[in-house]
Amino acid sequence: MKDTYIFSIETSCDETSCSIVKNGNVDIATVTSTQIDIHKKFGGVVPEIASRNHTGVITLLFEECLKKANMTFNEIDAIAVTYGPGLNGALLVGIEAAKALSFATKKPLVPVNHMAGHIYANKFTGKFKFPLLSLVVSGGHTELIYMQDEYLFKKIGSTLDDSVGEAYDKVARVIGIPYPGGPLMDKMASVGKHSYNLPVPKNDNSYDFSFSGIKSAVINLVHNEKQRGKEINKEDLATSFQETVVGILVKKTVKAIKEYNVKQLLLAGGVSANSGLRKALDTACKELNIEFLKPDIKYCTDNASMIGAAAYYAYKRGDRAGFNLNPEPGLDLDKEWINNE
Repeated sequence: MKDTYIFSIETSCDETSCSIVKNGNVDIATVTSTQIDIHKKFGGVVPEIASRNHTGVITLLFEECLKKANMTFNEIDAIAVTYGPGLNGALLVGIEAAKALSFATKKPLVPVNHMAGHIYANKFTGKFKFPLLSLVVSGGHTELIYMQDEYLFKKIGSTLDDSVGEAYDKVARVIGIPYPGGPLMDKMASVGKHSYNLPVPKNDNSYDFSFSGIKSAVINLVHNEKQRGKEINKEDLATSFQETVVGILVKKTVKAIKEYNVKQLLLAGGVSANSGLRKALDTACKELNIEFLKPDIKYCTDNASMIGAAAYYAYKRGDRAGFNLNPEPGLDLDKEWINNE
């Protein structure tokens, strides 16, 4: 059987990345340019600056990726690109570059949902066993996704307001932790004590989440302590916040595992790098006697490798985009791609 090579592009936020992936699970070459240091002084991603920086480096990354893989476009079967969700201008840079490559090389253009990419980052770790459940946790999303088969997504729960990653960054800012706050909060949580009483967010029988309440509770707590002339113990607050948030994520995930009788749990998204969440889900899956897949840390943040992994299955089932492909910033994972060639 002939190997399939996908050249993939990811520019949904502040990482410019391209990759060559073989058969959906072999990372031949990946190059990524991050803008964290650029946006750090603003306390978050500035969309216009992100788009401008994507434009400045993207073609250089294409050349570097091909050189790293020692390949040419003659050996590539398809060009894949993230078309949503994400920042409109940032997505547009990647899409227009992918269209140009597709036109120049006469290779088919494959559209990929960014969140599908996060789920398929687990292909570099192991094989999928269906039916499965994926907990998708990132800066923009918190979702429970059921998959009956390859590249079929059914959302059974999601956040009603803030994503868990957004809540981490906002809480970090309130207690004086620099952007990006999530990874630093995780480190601090490993040395602190659970000494602050925070409300458990949306502690009910649904599969939906809500993190605005716990975020507000932290803001009020910090404000009240300052009014009293007291100092917040940042490590302890980070621990209390993380254990409370991880607790509700695990509780609802375990409930879904049991109800949907799945064979496997996948963890996906930028927050999948969180050590507290990884450990808690690993323990829960061992108790339930089901397999737990989590991506390598290098595949947790935005990267083109995961887009190439997902694109392999999209390509195999016939997903193609025409040159009228546009960004869909609010794209839902439930949406099925309609061939528009």
